[in-house]
Amino acid sequence: MKNYAHLFLKKFVVLLLAALITSCADDDAPSPENAGANLDEFLGEIDYIKTFGGSQNDNIVSVVQANDGGYVLMGSTESTDGDITGKSSSDVDFWLLKTGPLGNIIFNKVYGGSKTDIASSLIKTKDGGFIVCGYSASDDGDVSGNEGFQDYWITKLDAQGNITWEKNYGFSGIDQALKIIETTNGNFFTTGFFDVSASENQGNDDGKTTNPGVNLSKNTLHGVGEFWGILMDSNGNRIWRRYFGGSNNDRSYDVAEAQDGGFFMVGSSESSDFDVTDNKGSYDFWVVRVAANGDKLWTKSFGGSEIDQGYGITKTPDGNYIMVGDTRSTNGDVTSLNGNADAWVIKFDPDGGLIWEKTYGGAAFDSAKRITALENGDFAIAGNTRSSMGSFVNKGQNDAWVFIIDANGVLKFNYIVGGANLDFANDVVQTQDNKLLVVGSSESNDVDIPENKGKQDALLIKIK
Repeated sequence: MKNYAHLFLKKFVVLLLAALITSCADDDAPSPENAGANLDEFLGEIDYIKTFGGSQNDNIVSVVQANDGGYVLMGSTESTDGDITGKSSSDVDFWLLKTGPLGNIIFNKVYGGSKTDIASSLIKTKDGGFIVCGYSASDDGDVSGNEGFQDYWITKLDAQGNITWEKNYGFSGIDQALKIIETTNGNFFTTGFFDVSASENQGNDDGKTTNPGVNLSKNTLHGVGEFWGILMDSNGNRIWRRYFGGSNNDRSYDVAEAQDGGFFMVGSSESSDFDVTDNKGSYDFWVVRVAANGDKLWTKSFGGSEIDQGYGITKTPDGNYIMVGDTRSTNGDVTSLNGNADAWVIKFDPDGGLIWEKTYGGAAFDSAKRITALENGDFAIAGNTRSSMGSFVNKGQNDAWVFIIDANGVLKFNYIVGGANLDFANDVVQTQDNKLLVVGSSESNDVDIPENKGKQDALLIKIK
C-alpha cells in the first residue's frame, strides 16, 4: 500500500515553502496570478494614478517595461527639487524615471547640458538597455556638440540608465528628433523635423545635394521643415540621411519598419509641391515610404480640406499599418466628424491604399497621439480630449484619454482621466501582467489627479 500520509506531508511542505517564498518576495513585484491573464479579461478599472515632479514643468512622453519588470519613463524636466535629483540648473533636461510595478520611484536621472534639451521618444533595446531621441541646444555637459540652434540628440543608455554613447545631428536651424526605433538587424532609425532652409539643402545623402555656398533661388529650396530620417548603426554612426517634403511645414512624428527593411515615415504635411503630390487641403496625414537604402519609393496624403495631423503608426498582424492623429475635416478621406476635432484612425496597406478610416470623440476637441499593438490583436491609443463621451464627463480644460479598438476599428474600451486643468496622455503600453500603462502630464490636483507638485507634473496611470 502506498504511504498516502507521507505523500500528503511532502506536498504540504512544498506548498508551505512556496507560500513563505511568496510572502518574502518584493511587495512591488508583478502579481503571479495575473502573469498569464489575457487582456480580453481586463477589467477596465484604474489600478493607480501617480504624479511625479518638482516645482516647475515636468513631462513624460514615453514608457517601456524593463527586463526586470520595472517601468522606465522618459520625458523632460526643468525642476531641481521634489522627485528630481542630481539637477542644479533650471534649464530643461532629458529626464528618466524608473518605478516599480506599483509606481514607487526606484531612481531617476537627468541628461543634458546648460541649455534646453527635450526628450521625444524612448524604446527598450535588444541588449536590455534603452535609447532615447530628442533635441538639444546644448554643447556641454552630456552633449558633445551642437551644429546650430537645435540638433537631433540621440542617447544610448544601459539598463541602469548610464550613458553608453550619444550623438548629435543637425545644421544651423531647428532640427528635432521626434521618434526612434531599433531595426531588425540592430541598427537605429530616427525621424523628426528638419529645417532644410537653414541647412541650404544639406542633409540628404542621396548624391544629389546642392553644394553649400551656391546661390539658390527660392524655388530650388525646400521650405520651412521636412521629414528627416537618419539611419545609424548600433553605435550611433550615420549610415545615411534623407529629407522629404515641400515648401511649407512638414513634420514626421513616428516611423515603422517595413517588411523589406525600409521604413514608413509618418506625420503631417502642409505642402503641395516637391515630394508632396496629392495634398488634400491645409495639413494632411502624410506617409513617406522609404527603401532600405533611403531612396523614396512613394508618398501618400490622407485627409480632407481642413487640418488633419498624423502622429503615430503601428504595424498590424496582417501586414498592414494603422496611423493615428486628429482631424477637423468633413470631406475627402474623412467620412464623419463628431465635434470640433476628432481622433482620426486610418488603416492602409503597404502600397498606401486606404483600407478603412474612423473617427472617435465627442463634441469638442479630441486627438490621438500614440498607438500600441496589443498581444490579443487589439490596439491601445493614447491621446487627449476636451469632450464628454457617454458616461465619461470632461473633468476640466483637457483630459488624458485612452481607448482600445479591434483590428476593424471597433471601439472596445474608453477611459478619460483628469482634473480641472490640463491633462494629457502621450504614450500607452501593455505590461507583463496584462494591464495598460499610460503616461503623460498633468497640471491638475483634483478629481482623478491625487496630487500636483508644481506647474506641470509627470502623469502615470495603470489600468487593470
